[in-house]
Amino acid sequence: MRRISQISFQAADASTRQRTLRAYVWIVLGRLVGYAALLLVAVISLLPLAWMVSTSLKAFGREFLFPPQWIPNPVVFGNYLTAFETSNLARYFGNTLMISVLATLGTVISSSLVAFGFARLEFFGKRVLFIILLSTLMLPVIVTLVPTFVLFKTLGWIDTPLPLIVPWWFGGGAFGGAFFVFLIRQFMLQLPRELDEAALVDGASYFRIYWRIMLPLSKPALAASAIFSFIHHWNDFLNPLTFLNSEEWRTLALYLRFFLYTEAGGGAGLTRWNLMMAASVVMLVPVLVIFFSAQRYFIRGVALTGIAGR
Repeated sequence: MRRISQISFQAADASTRQRTLRAYVWIVLGRLVGYAALLLVAVISLLPLAWMVSTSLKAFGREFLFPPQWIPNPVVFGNYLTAFETSNLARYFGNTLMISVLATLGTVISSSLVAFGFARLEFFGKRVLFIILLSTLMLPVIVTLVPTFVLFKTLGWIDTPLPLIVPWWFGGGAFGGAFFVFLIRQFMLQLPRELDEAALVDGASYFRIYWRIMLPLSKPALAASAIFSFIHHWNDFLNPLTFLNSEEWRTLALYLRFFLYTEAGGGAGLTRWNLMMAASVVMLVPVLVIFFSAQRYFIRGVALTGIAGR
């Protein structure tokens, strides 16, 4: 009987090992398939970027060779210098940088201040006001474009960068300041209420609590909001097209469009795509630098702002 029991236990152990091995193989295969799918999606997503960089280094007339020439021959790094020399690309870059930085700074300050009020203060109609604020996200930008234009024309701000900067210092803007208020508010809800109570006992005002306690602790949410805002302002085309007329304040997004019809671009019939792709790479570089330098805060901010449901 003891011999039979030993044989039964050995058979059960062998069967268990086989099932474990089979399950492990399926797990490995599933991960390999998942990684392969992600790699395929990544390659497909990076193809336009690779083609843009490749075209920016090609000689004029070799942009559309067939079969496609992914590695330029010869490599013309001078396209970037030519793009700056044949147009006011440096000025457009400076205009875009100035507008994006100031508008992003206004967005972070105004949105965080409003978010602090909704997250940490108690007042009559708080929930109703917050719902009304979020409802503005459903309002299409094009609906408010004409009255906004009339307002800025009355103020004499047309053909100046003020319509692209000032509204963001007061929680407005076409991209929806409510989105950033919601993002930062959700993060502030995670911070312990004891911090506010201890500061109030020590005699701190609400503004000091906001400035000295909430803002330093909300860096991930502020970084995520700053990245979203900067990318929007840097790539914005509709608002500069609406409010800017002269070349003096033209942004990079406008320049890339007008480039097709300028002498530097070769005119509408003979576009110098290599120079246009070089200018596009110049426009893309700051966004990539900011995103990857603040990626840690960005991911943490987005991950933590979705926890609270209050």
